[in-house]
Amino acid sequence: MTSPLKVFITGASSGIGLALAEHYARQGAALGLVARRLEPLAEFARRFPRVSISLYSADVRDDEAIARAASQFIGEHGLPDVVIANAGISKGVVTGFGDLAAFREVMDVNYFGMAATFEPFAKAMTQARRGTLVGIASVAGVRGLPGSGAYSASKAAALTYLESLRVEMRPFDVAVVTIAPGYIRTPMTAHNPYRMPFLMDAERFAEKAAGAIARKVRFAVIPWPMRIVAALLGCLPRWLYDRLFEKAPRKPRAAG
Repeated sequence: MTSPLKVFITGASSGIGLALAEHYARQGAALGLVARRLEPLAEFARRFPRVSISLYSADVRDDEAIARAASQFIGEHGLPDVVIANAGISKGVVTGFGDLAAFREVMDVNYFGMAATFEPFAKAMTQARRGTLVGIASVAGVRGLPGSGAYSASKAAALTYLESLRVEMRPFDVAVVTIAPGYIRTPMTAHNPYRMPFLMDAERFAEKAAGAIARKVRFAVIPWPMRIVAALLGCLPRWLYDRLFEKAPRKPRAAG
């Protein structure tokens, strides 16, 4: 009898993280779920009484708290097969209007939090020569979106970090999977004041993402039409990009 898949997920209390947790719970995986708030995680665990679920209250900006959660998970379940660094936030910001705290918070959660999530598992995975590290990045990291300088920069950092990590882990047979979502129907996107092309439900996204993770795809854009959009955006000359996006709708500022 094969052992159940062991999956560790940050940002698991809502949105993409919750959808991924639900997908893997239905598959009977042993789960380690991390979020700042335990109440939503406890409610989730009650929905799946036959699934082995460990809950950890931790902020991904606190590397010591994440390391403790990782150590407890390994002690309870063994080395995970899949670690998903999903925790992320998005805030509208404008340089020159006192938004520096928001800039730092977004970068700390979306980029540093990803590195902090992988840190406690990476060495053990290289020694075991197995495992998959998954980073949830974003199509928004391809170009700098006006009004979203913090979010775009953090996701661009995540994209390049994950590429570096993928090459570093390759000699040790540890897979690194980059998932770049487009617009996914979650609380994070619920109040965006602009049209979101190819908007996908979180449950459908989780199914697609889990398939890419199982196949150890290096880079996956979900939904797939956003792959074309991202490629086109990446190819636009700067003068044309500037002209097209100068008056684009923007996420409202969170600070000020």
